[in-house]
Amino acid sequence: MKVLVFGKTGQVATELARFDGVSCLGRDQADLTDPGACEAVIADTDADAVINAAAYTAVDKAEDDRDTAMIVNAMAPTAMAAAAAARGLPFVHISTDYVFDGTGDQPWQPGDATGPLGVYGASKLGGERGVAGAGGIHAILRTSWVFSAHGANFVKTMLRLGAERDSLSIVADQVGGPTPARDIAAAAMQMAGALRGDKELFGTYHFAGEPAVSWADFAREIFAQAGLGVTVTDIPTADYPTPAARPLNSRLDCSATTRAFGLAAPDWRVGLADVISELNRA
Repeated sequence: MKVLVFGKTGQVATELARFDGVSCLGRDQADLTDPGACEAVIADTDADAVINAAAYTAVDKAEDDRDTAMIVNAMAPTAMAAAAAARGLPFVHISTDYVFDGTGDQPWQPGDATGPLGVYGASKLGGERGVAGAGGIHAILRTSWVFSAHGANFVKTMLRLGAERDSLSIVADQVGGPTPARDIAAAAMQMAGALRGDKELFGTYHFAGEPAVSWADFAREIFAQAGLGVTVTDIPTADYPTPAARPLNSRLDCSATTRAFGLAAPDWRVGLADVISELNRA
């Protein structure tokens, strides 16, 4: 299966590049601030499926850069989905837990009401609606707390800080599922292949790591696996203000994804061990 991937340097795109038959497009080949150019690439491709793993992910910066976030996260995926629909190509679009408002303490279901708290979440929700509205063979894959050995992420930040300090204060009232980028990439590939065989599998799905954990407890596990003696103090979100509000509850129910595609939610602790091993080998 030949797969065209939008994104090249991001965490999920980097992992997708490991698969045979995958062509990853960087900004020089497909600028997401030019939705028409993205559409044209799909119109000319000989790929069997398309995955959008590119996004504007600067959550705080988006609050002051709404126009760019909306073009990249909403308009570009909408154009991609329309082009893929015109060609009859399966289109897998990576989205986020930020489309929800973070209330409650139960895992979010794919069909639950959305309510993004900031521009980033609103732009990603706009992309979801555009992809679904294009009417093609699609899967919207919401995930959360992505980490890998590549790029900037919480795991790498904690490892850096943990090597410099013996104590840290970490937010403990935000709870979600850390998700290895490698597992997201594998899931996206499996979904793209399944959609080729069964168009009725289209829809919105969740894929996130288990068990659910707070950022503070995630940090504790990172330090434990890395052998770093760092004391973590729990603090509330209110003590760590950011320009963009974060959802407190980012738990995602992945059961529909398991039923449709046979994809079980990954154990993020296993993925964390793999990432730490990869970083140690670098």
